[in-house]
Amino acid sequence: MDVLVGYATDHGSTREIAERLAVRLSEAGLRAEARAMTTVDDADAYRAFVLGSAVHGQTWLDAAKDFLRDNLDVLGSRPVWIFSVGMPGALRGPWKRLAPKEIPVIVGSLPGDLPFRDHRLFSGVIARDQLPRTGRVLFHLVGGRFGDHRDWDAIDVWAVGIADELTTG
Repeated sequence: MDVLVGYATDHGSTREIAERLAVRLSEAGLRAEARAMTTVDDADAYRAFVLGSAVHGQTWLDAAKDFLRDNLDVLGSRPVWIFSVGMPGALRGPWKRLAPKEIPVIVGSLPGDLPFRDHRLFSGVIARDQLPRTGRVLFHLVGGRFGDHRDWDAIDVWAVGIADELTTG
């Protein structure tokens, strides 16, 4: 089975998560590759999809939404998992508790009526230079912490679950 782990990234964090997912799926005996969605010419060549995007303003990047829109007919007939990469791990206090409420907003902003098996919101890397000065001040005021907040164990567990579903039926 060929699995596309497609991604749209702004600073590289989502690409690295996609690469990790592809490695774990390959270790489970699947043929998986991580590729930027903008480089995929023939979605029909894949039998399953794990698609993810960085989240800005509670929505996926345009490149990811364009891929979904352009390939909805193929995606609708194959197993699809989706993931979003944002900043919930960088937040503290009441702001951290609000992070799960972002999930329906993100999913609701996706084009079409994409059937998917599961969605995960992972934390990414938040660096000072990724935000303008005003953004850095606001981030600090809400208790945000810069750094790498990716939970590799959670990512690996999710990949194993996907591999189990694909290999057992």
